[in-house]
Amino acid sequence: MSRRQAREMALQTLYQLDFNDIDPEQALTAAADEAGPVGAKTRAYAWSLVSGTMTHRGAIDEIITRVSAEWKLDRMASVDRNIARMAIYEMKFGSEPLPPNVVINEAVELAKIFGTEDSGRFVNGILGSLVKNRQI
Repeated sequence: MSRRQAREMALQTLYQLDFNDIDPEQALTAAADEAGPVGAKTRAYAWSLVSGTMTHRGAIDEIITRVSAEWKLDRMASVDRNIARMAIYEMKFGSEPLPPNVVINEAVELAKIFGTEDSGRFVNGILGSLVKNRQI
């Protein structure tokens, strides 16, 4: 299983869901089709990230809003916002405990790939602040 590939598909799915009123499973299928051959475990992990992030989105958005007082949630770039959401889900609500530094590193790498030049620093700042202040 490739967790990186699962995170990429989950991010693409969450991004689609931000702009389109479509079924989450349909959105994941579209992301998986774009990714090429995807193993069942990778797809299952991607689905757990999407469904978990969506389930806990209200609580996750409250966490992001608290830590990013200078940036309103709806003003954040959708990619950055969804990377932060997914990482917070993994650290706080995920079924499998992962070290925060691993989750943050993966989130920053996704931000560098899919975001802007500043996305990596932005995502790292939000997530790092949460961990530093023991809010996660």
